[in-house]
Amino acid sequence: MNQNRQPLAEVFGHPITDQSDTAKRHRLRRICPLNNKVPNCTKDKARNPLGVCSILHENEAVSTCPIRFREEWIVADHAASFFFDEGTKWTSLTEVRLNDAGGKSAGNIDVVLVAYDDDGAVTDFGALEIQAVYISGNVREPF
Repeated sequence: MNQNRQPLAEVFGHPITDQSDTAKRHRLRRICPLNNKVPNCTKDKARNPLGVCSILHENEAVSTCPIRFREEWIVADHAASFFFDEGTKWTSLTEVRLNDAGGKSAGNIDVVLVAYDDDGAVTDFGALEIQAVYISGNVREPF
């Protein structure tokens, strides 16, 4: 059985075998093409990001970065179809601050989907917290 021993599937949004000009540019500039809140990858360290979007497990790509799920906002489409009836007008907001009863920040919600009527009034909402494989401590060491 000749199995690939290196674990990386995607780096800076592209398969490691992708040698296109776009993939090379993203690696050189450390760009995240998957709708990060800023153009660059921020995985682990902002100045020297890890850049690993997914790893191989039993020859299948497994996401290790929650930003990976933002590709083309398919996750928002799926969540909207779960939260709202067909035909509902909606939009999404990212990194929405959640305050506790005392007004202090309790953290951020990754994606909040908001349904609205013809006048723009909010009629419903749904919150989405996105998780990927989690590595506690030093995330660089395993890579």
